[in-house]
Amino acid sequence: MGKPAIWVTGASSGIGKSIALKFIDSQKNVIVSSRNEKELNNYLAKESDLIKVFPVDVTDAENVKSTFTNISDEYDIDCLINNAGVTSFTPVENSTEEDLTKIINTNLSGAIRLIQQVLPGMIERKHGTIINILSVAADVVFKNSAIYSASKAGLKAFAKVLREEVRKHNIRVINIYPGATRTPIWPNNALEEFGERMMSPDDIANLIYELYQNNSTAIAEEIVLRPIQGDLK
Repeated sequence: MGKPAIWVTGASSGIGKSIALKFIDSQKNVIVSSRNEKELNNYLAKESDLIKVFPVDVTDAENVKSTFTNISDEYDIDCLINNAGVTSFTPVENSTEEDLTKIINTNLSGAIRLIQQVLPGMIERKHGTIINILSVAADVVFKNSAIYSASKAGLKAFAKVLREEVRKHNIRVINIYPGATRTPIWPNNALEEFGERMMSPDDIANLIYELYQNNSTAIAEEIVLRPIQGDLK
Protein backbone atom coordinates (compact mmCIF):
# COMPACT_ATOMS: atom_id res chain seq x y z
CA MET A 1 0.00 0.00 0.00
CA GLY A 2 1.12 3.52 -0.77
CA LYS A 3 0.98 6.57 1.44
CA PRO A 4 -2.47 8.22 1.54
CA ALA A 5 -2.53 11.54 -0.28
CA ILE A 6 -4.82 14.32 -1.44
CA TRP A 7 -4.62 15.11 -5.17
CA VAL A 8 -5.50 18.71 -6.06
CA THR A 9 -5.80 19.75 -9.70
CA GLY A 10 -5.70 23.34 -10.87
CA ALA A 11 -3.35 23.87 -7.94
CA SER A 12 -1.14 26.56 -9.46
CA SER A 13 -3.37 29.47 -8.40
CA GLY A 14 -6.71 30.57 -6.96
CA ILE A 15 -8.95 28.12 -5.12
CA GLY A 16 -6.75 25.13 -5.95
CA LYS A 17 -3.65 26.74 -4.49
CA SER A 18 -5.50 27.71 -1.31
CA ILE A 19 -6.82 24.16 -0.94
CA ALA A 20 -3.36 22.63 -1.42
CA LEU A 21 -1.74 24.98 1.09
CA LYS A 22 -4.47 24.29 3.65
CA PHE A 23 -3.87 20.55 3.49
CA ILE A 24 -0.09 20.96 3.49
CA ASP A 25 -0.27 23.19 6.58
CA SER A 26 -2.39 20.46 8.21
CA GLN A 27 0.40 17.91 7.63
CA LYS A 28 -1.27 15.93 4.85
CA ASN A 29 0.51 14.44 1.84
CA VAL A 30 -0.55 16.58 -1.10
CA ILE A 31 -0.12 16.00 -4.83
CA VAL A 32 -0.34 19.32 -6.69
CA SER A 33 -1.12 19.33 -10.40
CA SER A 34 -1.83 21.76 -13.21
CA ARG A 35 -0.56 22.54 -16.68
CA ASN A 36 1.49 25.46 -15.32
CA GLU A 37 4.66 23.67 -14.23
CA LYS A 38 6.46 26.96 -13.49
CA GLU A 39 3.85 28.00 -10.93
CA LEU A 40 3.71 24.50 -9.45
CA ASN A 41 7.43 24.60 -8.78
CA ASN A 42 6.84 27.49 -6.38
CA TYR A 43 5.55 24.88 -3.92
CA LEU A 44 9.05 23.43 -3.73
CA ALA A 45 10.18 26.56 -1.92
CA LYS A 46 8.32 25.23 1.13
CA GLU A 47 10.90 22.41 1.30
CA SER A 48 8.36 19.94 2.65
CA ASP A 49 8.30 16.20 2.12
CA LEU A 50 4.50 16.47 2.18
CA ILE A 51 4.39 18.12 -1.27
CA LYS A 52 4.79 16.33 -4.57
CA VAL A 53 4.54 18.19 -7.88
CA PHE A 54 3.03 16.32 -10.83
CA PRO A 55 2.18 18.55 -13.81
CA VAL A 56 -0.80 17.24 -15.77
CA ASP A 57 -2.90 18.29 -18.73
CA VAL A 58 -6.39 17.02 -17.91
CA THR A 59 -7.43 17.43 -21.56
CA ASP A 60 -4.91 14.76 -22.59
CA ALA A 61 -6.16 11.29 -21.66
CA GLU A 62 -2.76 9.61 -22.06
CA ASN A 63 -1.06 12.29 -19.99
CA VAL A 64 -3.62 11.81 -17.21
CA LYS A 65 -3.04 8.03 -17.24
CA SER A 66 0.75 8.25 -17.20
CA THR A 67 0.72 10.90 -14.46
CA PHE A 68 -1.52 8.77 -12.28
CA THR A 69 0.71 5.74 -12.86
CA ASN A 70 3.70 7.73 -11.64
CA ILE A 71 1.78 9.00 -8.60
CA SER A 72 0.65 5.47 -7.77
CA ASP A 73 4.23 4.27 -7.45
CA GLU A 74 4.32 5.99 -4.05
CA TYR A 75 0.82 7.15 -3.12
CA ASP A 76 -2.77 5.98 -2.75
CA ILE A 77 -5.18 8.80 -3.56
CA ASP A 78 -7.47 9.09 -0.56
CA CYS A 79 -9.09 12.29 -1.82
CA LEU A 80 -9.34 13.77 -5.32
CA ILE A 81 -10.19 17.46 -5.55
CA ASN A 82 -11.28 18.27 -9.09
CA ASN A 83 -10.53 21.97 -9.38
CA ALA A 84 -8.93 22.43 -12.81
CA GLY A 85 -11.11 24.79 -14.82
CA VAL A 86 -11.20 27.40 -17.56
CA THR A 87 -13.82 29.75 -18.93
CA SER A 88 -14.53 32.34 -21.60
CA PHE A 89 -16.92 35.22 -20.99
CA THR A 90 -18.35 35.24 -24.50
CA PRO A 91 -21.86 35.40 -26.02
CA VAL A 92 -22.96 32.18 -27.67
CA GLU A 93 -22.85 33.65 -31.18
CA ASN A 94 -19.21 34.66 -30.70
CA SER A 95 -18.04 31.43 -29.06
CA THR A 96 -15.54 29.49 -31.14
CA GLU A 97 -14.90 25.81 -31.67
CA GLU A 98 -11.73 26.34 -29.65
CA ASP A 99 -13.79 27.73 -26.73
CA LEU A 100 -16.12 24.74 -26.85
CA THR A 101 -13.34 22.15 -26.99
CA LYS A 102 -11.16 23.77 -24.34
CA ILE A 103 -13.88 24.42 -21.77
CA ILE A 104 -15.73 21.10 -22.07
CA ASN A 105 -12.53 19.08 -22.32
CA THR A 106 -11.09 20.72 -19.20
CA ASN A 107 -14.06 21.27 -16.90
CA LEU A 108 -16.10 18.17 -17.73
CA SER A 109 -14.09 15.53 -19.60
CA GLY A 110 -10.91 16.30 -17.67
CA ALA A 111 -12.61 15.81 -14.31
CA ILE A 112 -14.13 12.52 -15.49
CA ARG A 113 -10.73 11.26 -16.65
CA LEU A 114 -9.23 11.91 -13.23
CA ILE A 115 -12.12 10.23 -11.43
CA GLN A 116 -11.77 7.16 -13.63
CA GLN A 117 -8.11 6.87 -12.64
CA VAL A 118 -8.55 7.11 -8.87
CA LEU A 119 -11.82 5.21 -8.58
CA PRO A 120 -10.57 1.59 -8.85
CA GLY A 121 -8.17 2.11 -5.94
CA MET A 122 -10.84 3.74 -3.81
CA ILE A 123 -13.23 0.87 -4.52
CA GLU A 124 -10.56 -1.68 -3.61
CA ARG A 125 -9.78 0.12 -0.34
CA LYS A 126 -13.49 0.68 0.39
CA HIS A 127 -12.78 4.31 1.18
CA GLY A 128 -12.26 7.63 -0.55
CA THR A 129 -13.50 11.16 -1.15
CA ILE A 130 -14.09 12.93 -4.46
CA ILE A 131 -14.71 16.67 -4.25
CA ASN A 132 -15.75 18.55 -7.38
CA ILE A 133 -15.37 22.32 -7.47
CA LEU A 134 -18.30 23.34 -9.64
CA SER A 135 -19.95 26.79 -9.74
CA VAL A 136 -23.27 28.41 -9.01
CA ALA A 137 -23.33 28.80 -12.81
CA ALA A 138 -24.34 25.12 -12.96
CA ASP A 139 -27.81 26.29 -11.84
CA VAL A 140 -27.96 30.08 -12.17
CA VAL A 141 -28.14 31.86 -15.51
CA PHE A 142 -25.25 34.23 -16.21
CA LYS A 143 -25.08 35.82 -19.63
CA ASN A 144 -21.92 35.24 -21.68
CA SER A 145 -21.09 31.98 -19.92
CA ALA A 146 -23.17 29.36 -21.72
CA ILE A 147 -20.40 26.86 -22.45
CA TYR A 148 -18.89 27.24 -18.98
CA SER A 149 -22.30 26.75 -17.38
CA ALA A 150 -22.93 23.67 -19.52
CA SER A 151 -19.59 22.16 -18.48
CA LYS A 152 -20.33 22.64 -14.78
CA ALA A 153 -23.92 21.39 -15.10
CA GLY A 154 -22.63 18.33 -16.92
CA LEU A 155 -20.18 17.51 -14.16
CA LYS A 156 -22.93 18.06 -11.60
CA ALA A 157 -25.09 15.42 -13.32
CA PHE A 158 -22.17 13.02 -13.72
CA ALA A 159 -21.23 13.33 -10.05
CA LYS A 160 -24.76 12.70 -8.84
CA VAL A 161 -24.92 9.43 -10.78
CA LEU A 162 -21.43 8.49 -9.62
CA ARG A 163 -22.42 9.11 -6.00
CA GLU A 164 -25.21 6.54 -6.19
CA GLU A 165 -22.91 4.00 -7.84
CA VAL A 166 -20.16 4.22 -5.20
CA ARG A 167 -22.09 4.63 -1.93
CA LYS A 168 -21.78 0.89 -1.34
CA HIS A 169 -18.00 1.26 -1.41
CA ASN A 170 -17.97 3.93 1.31
CA ILE A 171 -16.83 6.58 -1.18
CA ARG A 172 -18.02 10.14 -0.66
CA VAL A 173 -18.82 12.36 -3.65
CA ILE A 174 -19.21 16.03 -2.75
CA ASN A 175 -20.11 18.89 -5.08
CA ILE A 176 -19.13 22.44 -4.12
CA TYR A 177 -20.81 25.36 -5.90
CA PRO A 178 -18.85 28.55 -5.23
CA GLY A 179 -20.16 31.93 -6.20
CA ALA A 180 -17.86 34.77 -7.20
CA THR A 181 -14.39 34.17 -5.75
CA ARG A 182 -11.26 36.31 -6.16
CA THR A 183 -9.23 34.17 -8.57
CA PRO A 184 -7.31 34.71 -11.84
CA ILE A 185 -10.23 33.25 -13.82
CA TRP A 186 -11.80 36.72 -13.69
CA PRO A 187 -10.66 39.51 -16.04
CA ASN A 188 -8.85 42.37 -14.32
CA ASN A 189 -11.69 44.84 -14.81
CA ALA A 190 -14.11 42.53 -12.97
CA LEU A 191 -11.67 42.07 -10.10
CA GLU A 192 -11.22 45.83 -9.85
CA GLU A 193 -14.98 46.49 -9.84
CA PHE A 194 -16.25 43.59 -7.75
CA GLY A 195 -13.19 42.22 -5.93
CA GLU A 196 -14.27 43.48 -2.51
CA ARG A 197 -17.62 41.68 -2.86
CA MET A 198 -16.05 38.37 -3.85
CA MET A 199 -15.22 35.49 -1.55
CA SER A 200 -11.64 34.62 -0.66
CA PRO A 201 -10.21 31.33 -1.99
CA ASP A 202 -9.24 30.58 1.61
CA ASP A 203 -12.94 30.52 2.54
CA ILE A 204 -13.47 27.67 0.07
CA ALA A 205 -10.31 25.86 1.18
CA ASN A 206 -11.25 25.95 4.86
CA LEU A 207 -14.65 24.41 4.14
CA ILE A 208 -13.21 21.67 1.96
CA TYR A 209 -10.71 20.73 4.66
CA GLU A 210 -13.52 20.47 7.20
CA LEU A 211 -15.54 18.27 4.85
CA TYR A 212 -12.60 15.97 4.28
CA GLN A 213 -11.91 15.69 8.00
CA ASN A 214 -15.54 14.88 8.82
CA ASN A 215 -15.67 11.27 10.04
CA SER A 216 -19.31 11.24 11.08
CA THR A 217 -21.96 9.00 9.57
CA ALA A 218 -23.48 12.04 7.82
CA ILE A 219 -22.24 13.66 4.61
CA ALA A 220 -22.82 17.07 3.08
CA GLU A 221 -23.28 16.18 -0.59
CA GLU A 222 -24.18 19.48 -2.27
CA ILE A 223 -22.90 22.79 -0.88
CA VAL A 224 -23.52 26.26 -2.30
CA LEU A 225 -21.26 29.13 -1.22
CA ARG A 226 -22.01 32.72 -2.13
CA PRO A 227 -20.66 36.13 -1.20
CA ILE A 228 -22.75 37.72 1.53
CA GLN A 229 -24.04 40.29 -0.99
CA GLY A 230 -25.05 37.56 -3.44
CA ASP A 231 -24.20 36.73 -7.05
CA LEU A 232 -22.62 39.23 -9.42
CA LYS A 233 -25.33 39.76 -12.05
